[in-house]
Order: sequence, then structure tokens, then C-alpha cells
Amino acid sequence: MKILYSPASPYSNKVRMAAHHVGLAAESVLTDTNANPPELIESNPLGKIPTLIAADGQAIYDSRAIMHFIDREAKGKLYPKSPAKRTKVEIFEALCDGICDSLLAIVYEKRFHPPEKVHQPWIDRQWEKVERGLDYLNANLPKTSGKLNAGHFALAAMLRYIELRFAGEWQNGRPQLEKWPAKFEKHFPDYSKFKA
Repeated sequence: MKILYSPASPYSNKVRMAAHHVGLAAESVLTDTNANPPELIESNPLGKIPTLIAADGQAIYDSRAIMHFIDREAKGKLYPKSPAKRTKVEIFEALCDGICDSLLAIVYEKRFHPPEKVHQPWIDRQWEKVERGLDYLNANLPKTSGKLNAGHFALAAMLRYIELRFAGEWQNGRPQLEKWPAKFEKHFPDYSKFKA
């Protein structure tokens, strides 16, 4: 089993941490999406990471689809069995992934356009979404214990990414969120291994 990934991708880090946590034997394969490597393109027509290639050769892509696959392989270790609790975790994961979507939109706007073509209103709109999401998370952090779930890994990956790309720009007024990674690391000591 393989996970095609990029170290800077929060979605890659989410699924790699989750797989590691549940003990899923999956080799992490560093993948440059810009090079259109055959293994990625043949497995995922979108050419996106992460892509998990299962032992039988089936390709699973989109990080949430991979998370659900990992959960099934691990007999329910990533999502609660109660439908109401599971829905809550899935929504929390979607929020963290959505913040990453907005952060990536900002990064790509700046990276792929010359300065005179960068559309600041677009960046401002994305950052508004990020700030609303962060404020919500600061006020509604999940309980962090030995029973980690998909939401914890999504949050950990998002915070790692925002610190990578927007260091010092997100912490103000969010002390609980700023302290959360240290709490998470107590229950997932290998967090530091999943750095960009």
C-alpha cells in the first residue's frame, strides 16, 4: 500500500498521520505533481495528492475518501460509531479542510500571478473565511485524549500548514488554538515527523 504525497500538503499530512496512528502499513511516496509522474496520473486522473494505492492496486483519492478507507481498514478507529458523533467529527474535518482550501487559494493566487495581476479582493475574501474558521475552532476545540479521531488529524494538519505559510499571522486572539498542537502532540508524539 502506498500514499503518494507532498510534505507541504495539509491533506497529505492528515491522511499520513491518520494511517500512522491506526497502524496501517502504507509507504509514503514523495510525489511532485508538477512533473505529472506516471504512477500518479495512471492512478488518479486529476493528478492530485494525496492518492492512496491499496494493496490490490485500487486508487483512492480525495483526502476524505482516503480517511474513510483508512477507517474501514482499521475497523472504525477514526470516526465514532454513533451517527450523531460521527457527523460532528465529519463536519469538523470538513471545516479544517475548508480552511486549508482557502489558504491554498491565497498561496496559489500569489504564486501563479505576477504581482500586478494578484487580485487582492479575492485574497481578502479567502482570508475572511480563514479567520471565521479559526475563530470558530478557537471557541470549539475538540477534547483531546488518547482517543484521537479524523477531526484531530485534520486540525493538526491545518495548523501545521497555516504555520508553514502564514507564520505569525493567525494566532492573535486565539490562545486556545495556538496551544492546541502541544496538547495534541502529547497523544500523538510523532506529530513532529510530519513536517513540511
